[in-house]
Amino acid sequence: MYSALPKCFSPPQTMDSPNVSTVTKFQLLGFQNLLEWQTLLFAIFLFIYFLTVTGNIVIIVVVSQDQKLHSPMYTFLKHLSFLEIWYTSTIVPLLLANLLSQGQAISFPACIAQLYFFVFFGATECFLLVMMAYDRYLAIYSPLHYTFLMSPDICNKLVAISWLTGVGTGFLPSLMISKLDFCGPNQINHFFCDLPPLMQLSCSSIYITEMIIFILSVAVLCFCFFLTLVSYVFIVSSILRIPSASGRMKTFSTCGSHLAVVMIYYGTMISMYIHPNAHLSPEINKIISVFYTVITPLLNPVIYSLRNKDFKEAVRRVIRRNCGIYGVRVKDSLFIK
Repeated sequence: MYSALPKCFSPPQTMDSPNVSTVTKFQLLGFQNLLEWQTLLFAIFLFIYFLTVTGNIVIIVVVSQDQKLHSPMYTFLKHLSFLEIWYTSTIVPLLLANLLSQGQAISFPACIAQLYFFVFFGATECFLLVMMAYDRYLAIYSPLHYTFLMSPDICNKLVAISWLTGVGTGFLPSLMISKLDFCGPNQINHFFCDLPPLMQLSCSSIYITEMIIFILSVAVLCFCFFLTLVSYVFIVSSILRIPSASGRMKTFSTCGSHLAVVMIYYGTMISMYIHPNAHLSPEINKIISVFYTVITPLLNPVIYSLRNKDFKEAVRRVIRRNCGIYGVRVKDSLFIK
């Protein structure tokens, strides 16, 4: 677990003592050590953000409009895409503004709000990934009972559980950080309001806060990661029983891509919030954070949909239907006016 040493000290407070926190704004340092690369980084992150939002919107629209995709797997995927839009939008716009202004100021309430939504959306994604892995396990391991075990009602309940659990997970860390005292300095050596750098700036005793956040991180990340891996172990064991070699290779390719994204997401998250990282420089921590805040929201629509034959056929059907409304005839993938 990371260590966070207080920068200054304040006397113990009683319940009647006023809040001694004097910091009302934080300055996000971002990538100020790379001043000569600011323009390039801005262009790269803006392009990735555009692709992420566009790709996930396409998934939501196609899944909503195509009746053949109204299945539990695509219901989970639609919610994951909706989540990814808000998850990356919690971080990237402020990151882009930071790259333009070279040190973006953020108020204390806005910082806590960003922290809450980051933890909320991140935890919800963990739970959704577990549900998606469980869904694929049922579809492959028990296809005859899949319709009964993953009915629309059960699917909607699992989605609701994921969102509600995420809401609760984000509340506790944000509340505990908001109760800490910050008496200076106010520079956060990161590109968003994350837990470790905020605790490093606090002049309160952070031992209890640090322990509770650590336990919560272990409970959410390790539990979800373990369940996801177990599901994929059963999936792989089922794939090995497929008699066709081409069928095994095709299914392995798809599951391997899914598992790669899961490993990137959980691996970087665990290295930040569970594995001791006090020896790592802030710049290394920023690079690690880029993976789970910027990269994986882009990879999810690519891996889960654009490499899926059924989804690509659904895209063509939606394009034909919508273009027909505007008097445009579509042949194959070419528009002919």
